[in-house]
Amino acid sequence: MGIVVSQSLKNIISTYSGFVIGAINTLFLYTNFMSDDFYGMVGYMLSAAYVLMPLMSFGVHNTIVKFYSSFKTRISIFSFLTLMLFLPLVVVFPAGIITYLSYEVIADFLSSENAIIKDYVWHTFFVAIALAYFEVFYAWVKVHMQTVFGNFMREVFHRVGAMILLIFLYFEVLDLQAFMIGLVLVYLFRTLVMMLYAFNIKPPIIVFEKVRGLNNILKYSILIIIAGSVATVLLDIDKVMLGKYIAIENVAYYNVAIFIAAVIAVPQRAMHQILLPLSAKYLNDNDFESLEDLYKRSSLNLFIIGGLVFLLIVLNINQLYYLIDDDYRAGLYVVLLISVSKLYDSLLGSNNAILFNSDYYRVVLMLGVALVAIMVFLNTILIPLYELEGAAMATCIAIFLYNTLKLLFVYKAFKITPFSVNTIKVGVLLMVLVLAGYFWDFNFNPIINIAIKSLIVSIVFSVLIFRLKLSEDINDVLLKFIRKRFN
Repeated sequence: MGIVVSQSLKNIISTYSGFVIGAINTLFLYTNFMSDDFYGMVGYMLSAAYVLMPLMSFGVHNTIVKFYSSFKTRISIFSFLTLMLFLPLVVVFPAGIITYLSYEVIADFLSSENAIIKDYVWHTFFVAIALAYFEVFYAWVKVHMQTVFGNFMREVFHRVGAMILLIFLYFEVLDLQAFMIGLVLVYLFRTLVMMLYAFNIKPPIIVFEKVRGLNNILKYSILIIIAGSVATVLLDIDKVMLGKYIAIENVAYYNVAIFIAAVIAVPQRAMHQILLPLSAKYLNDNDFESLEDLYKRSSLNLFIIGGLVFLLIVLNINQLYYLIDDDYRAGLYVVLLISVSKLYDSLLGSNNAILFNSDYYRVVLMLGVALVAIMVFLNTILIPLYELEGAAMATCIAIFLYNTLKLLFVYKAFKITPFSVNTIKVGVLLMVLVLAGYFWDFNFNPIINIAIKSLIVSIVFSVLIFRLKLSEDINDVLLKFIRKRFN
């Protein structure tokens, strides 16, 4: 777990830095510098782009990670990478032509409830392309076990860019139209920087030779477009459907709630960057003992770290909403529901990395198609009835079903589970602390209240985890930290 712990810690730092900047943007700058409907438009545009991203990339970012380590000669490696560079264009060019020829039809359909959407279809298209090729170039360096810079670009760069644009908007250096163009340029520039870094790690040599196992590669790429879309769709389709069914400012309220809950997923996102190539390597080498060890350790460590973040959010959520506009309090229960689903995500550990890089990726496809259909159906029923809470309930139910089925399938296929006795102990500890801490607050300013309560909860949780020796990896990190501080 050495390389996993080392790069994961660095990735967690950059990811949380990005979330701090994102929190400033989401909770304060967007909500104060932009009208609710236009902020809802920004959230809608980015969500739609993320939904389109796996299609635009042709699944190449997953394909690189799965197959790269199976190529051993210089010619075969560069033939494979050449194919990966050009394969997304198979989708990008036809999609661009269809959008150009059918713009009015597409725009009218998407803007049936909110007319503001109609002017930003092309913005969404170009952001989707930028997101797709960014992931391709990030995968290019992941397979060389280099994830730190790419994670910084993925989590921090675009949020800093958005912050600068929001400040320019506030001082009227930019108007709203220029802000939207600037946001697209930030994503395009981020992709350019990632490309230059990737080509510095592994300079490309264009080789148009037949790639060994081409049929399997193309089949995987085509199927993974759908399978890889599932996680993105499960996260973003609710925002897109909110924009379809209710007033667009509700997307802004929902976006803030989702952002708060998404902080729980930061450790998982950070660790996932290195879990993907490692799981692919163990599978390609048939090293199932190492695969199981990685599965169990990643699950337990993510459950503990994600659990601490879950506690800090759930126990402070009421006070946090006192710091932003009262209208946004409509998303409070959304935070609670999505937080539970994010914690369940953390519990899966390297489950996704195993499935996506094994020969059972088709199962993810079948499960994904079924569950997206269920989620769309649930959103169609629940959003008109319960609005924001309806979207959150649909997402929570769909993610619970999806994750449970993936856990069961990995057990059936590999006879391994991520759970241990310590998993149960951590779960009990989290429940006790939630019940003990949710209903009390200090009678102080919300910021002071949050700070004091967070400090107490963090110390109590960390001491109990350490004293009960629930995770060898976390105890080692804590011991190294203590020795550095007190020696």
